[in-house]
Amino acid sequence: MVALTDERDLEDLVRGTTILGVGGGGDPKEGLELLKKALSHSGRIEIISLEEVPRDSVVVCPYYVGTIAPTAKCSKPIKIRDPMEVAFREMEKYLGKKIGAVVAGELGGSNTAVALYIGAKLGLPAVDGDLLGRAAPELHQCTVHIFDVPMYPSVIVTETGNLILVKEYGDIDDYESIARYLSVLAGRFAAVVDTPLSPELLSKSLIKGSITKCLEVGRAVRIARERGEDPVETVVRNLGGWRIFEGEVERYEWKDERGFLIGEAVIKGKGPWDGRTFKSWIKNEHIMAWRDGKPIVMPPDMIMFLREDGEPITNTELKEGDQVIVVAARAPEVWRCEKGLELFGPRHFGFDYDYVPVEELVGSST
Repeated sequence: MVALTDERDLEDLVRGTTILGVGGGGDPKEGLELLKKALSHSGRIEIISLEEVPRDSVVVCPYYVGTIAPTAKCSKPIKIRDPMEVAFREMEKYLGKKIGAVVAGELGGSNTAVALYIGAKLGLPAVDGDLLGRAAPELHQCTVHIFDVPMYPSVIVTETGNLILVKEYGDIDDYESIARYLSVLAGRFAAVVDTPLSPELLSKSLIKGSITKCLEVGRAVRIARERGEDPVETVVRNLGGWRIFEGEVERYEWKDERGFLIGEAVIKGKGPWDGRTFKSWIKNEHIMAWRDGKPIVMPPDMIMFLREDGEPITNTELKEGDQVIVVAARAPEVWRCEKGLELFGPRHFGFDYDYVPVEELVGSST
């Protein structure tokens, strides 16, 4: 078990989850505030290994669905102040048993934090891992689908007063549409508690150790700065990744489309990249990238925009004129199987490419 007991731990964790959030995953400022509340309430945030999960317990996944567009706001008067806690209690009521632990649905500045927050608030540990290994825009990108494990039953609650129990769904397309539509109705987000798992089912789907890995990455960036070392190179080394571009954001256009931030960022190279260009296509997160017009990173592999000091830049904060360093890294291996690529490969997002792993694209490029 790992216990987070001071604010520096929380800052390191949020920094790491935001880096692995690949531009999305929620607002890290909100995530840090949630974790501070949890720490103030309980004095510690407990993270346990899969092996420490009690054998007879059920583990659930709490997260937010919604747009990360900065223009998003609640559409009606707020009726439910803590929709996540309401969703959690309703799930326990439906299951007829107490929940033993929580697991994050993805890595990101607030969507990881919300799982740890509700767990700590209710006296429950969080499992050291998540069900994605990065952040991604849709409910399709959840590892349980690879193993034919359903995400239902599900409880979806909005600040505006909607409380929906999804006993079953027809397919993941329908479930994504249901959850997304409720978030659009609310104007900002919907709180979701779903995917009740036994420890046996969790062991199939869990990206093990990802929470402590984020803590390690965030801490390494801070220490590198304190020592006067290159924090970006620290991220590259910790993730086994590559520094693939550097320059100034020349153009950044986005729109809020059906509950997603859809956009494109174009970077004009500088230094060793002078005279070259980089483009990223965004659906909440960075999804696919081209360097000089040729694919350089394809989904599910990771694209991270960092500042020179190693701090991650989310797509809600990104703006024209920003100086950025782009880092790429491999996605968890589970996403590279046939089923994983159906849910998370280039063609899933409408790009007419067969998936090529990032290490091959980087290795073959000049």
